[in-house]
Amino acid sequence: MKSDEVDWSEIPMELLVRIVCLLDDRTVIVASAVCGGWRDAIRCGLTRISFSWCKNNMNNLVLSLAPKFKNLRGLILRQDKAQLVDNVVETIANNCRDLEDLDLSKSFKLSDRSLYALAHGCQKLVKLNISGCSSFSDNALAYLSSCCRKLKILNLCGCVKAASDKALKAIGCNCGQLQSLNLGWCEEVGDAGVMSLAYGCHDLRSLDLCGCVLITDESVIALANNCQNIRSLGLYYCQNITDRAIYALAHSRVKNKHQIMGGDKTGDEEGPGLMSLNISQCTALTPPAVQALCDSFPALHTCPGRHSLIKSGCLNLTSVHCACAFQAHRAVNTLAHRAY
Repeated sequence: MKSDEVDWSEIPMELLVRIVCLLDDRTVIVASAVCGGWRDAIRCGLTRISFSWCKNNMNNLVLSLAPKFKNLRGLILRQDKAQLVDNVVETIANNCRDLEDLDLSKSFKLSDRSLYALAHGCQKLVKLNISGCSSFSDNALAYLSSCCRKLKILNLCGCVKAASDKALKAIGCNCGQLQSLNLGWCEEVGDAGVMSLAYGCHDLRSLDLCGCVLITDESVIALANNCQNIRSLGLYYCQNITDRAIYALAHSRVKNKHQIMGGDKTGDEEGPGLMSLNISQCTALTPPAVQALCDSFPALHTCPGRHSLIKSGCLNLTSVHCACAFQAHRAVNTLAHRAY
């Protein structure tokens, strides 16, 4: 070998791992085949990878690599067209037991076998995205929750069979650390399931109930009374929601402030409160109730460019404005008075 040539196989493992971190996921896979040293370094150092770039033969690729990449903490298998089958997820569960973040969204071909495999093999899961996996049942989801109790982020959007009140009761009972849950367009979700979540998951911060047409005020009231840390709430097309629920949310802010003043919490723990709310198509709501909510939560904005209170389709709520509008009006009046 000439003195100015580099033997790539002699690159120190620590340096190679740093180089790998700069590569895209597809190149990492290619690099792992360069030589035994590179393969071992990548196998030991790689903790997160995405196979979403693989438009064909994802199953064969994951089957061949999962037994080698046993240190994975994060794995993204999101697909544009469904490829994944159950035995691939079973291989992942058997080999990648330290997984904390798994994305299986749009995996239409998967059955309950996959959820049972994850329940047995990946009990350290913190974040799981199975949105669009419409074949999963509520029995399998309930069983998963009994084994994966560390879940904090769960996306069930479009899981019309899995996301039932039965499954939500199990999640509320087993997953007390849950912080974010997407139940968008899960039309079988009702008050019993959401109330179980509210009673069991007190640290819930984001809940998407858009399209959950069965829920009523009782769900929102339970959330308002039990989930003081909630920051984002989606109620799009929940047309059974009335002013009673909105006033309960507004009152929860007042109640929380009283608890802080009473010494139950420190001043720093109050936080900004509700920061995002979607009440589009909730046509039963009236301006006084929604305005009271805006007054209680200054982080809810209706002003241009900061729409965190979304109320499209509610033509009767056009008079509702956030604090910014009143501040601007006050500033104009002040200037006019000074000019006079």
